[in-house]
Amino acid sequence: MDSGVLVLNQDYQPLSICSVQRSVKLLFLEKAELLHDDPDKRLRTVDDEYSYPSVIRLRRYIKLPYKRIVLSRRNIMKRDNSTCQYCGSRSDLTLDHVIPRSRNGGDTWENLVTACNSCNVKKGNRTPGEAGMPLKVEPYRPIHITFFQNLMSTVQDDWKPYLYM
Repeated sequence: MDSGVLVLNQDYQPLSICSVQRSVKLLFLEKAELLHDDPDKRLRTVDDEYSYPSVIRLRRYIKLPYKRIVLSRRNIMKRDNSTCQYCGSRSDLTLDHVIPRSRNGGDTWENLVTACNSCNVKKGNRTPGEAGMPLKVEPYRPIHITFFQNLMSTVQDDWKPYLYM
């Protein structure tokens, strides 16, 4: 019972990750519903057997203030898994503006990517299309739940549709 359970708001937006014990309490109190269970695991009592939760959805909407992730070098590296978005290298990393600053490309989540120094120099003052260097993954603004991935060793397959993966 040491694995985590993804908790979704009533509108299916990811809220947090909780323990199996907490998710079972929410299910028994009918404050949540089970969306996915782990078919290989079961919870057993003396009299009964229950599903082992993987994803639950709250029955009532929880209004939370918008959690905005700060745009920083560290967070961009984390989003891009510390790999060059042009060649896949993991050494000598820096940040690159997809649309160069000289062409009014700003410092935004959608315009900054992780790049190795050689790819950054090779691309120069051009867009990836002009340089013939396509991006491996389009840059995006991450949601707060994706940063939970560092707490977990891997993301469960059941979670991926809800985490936009």
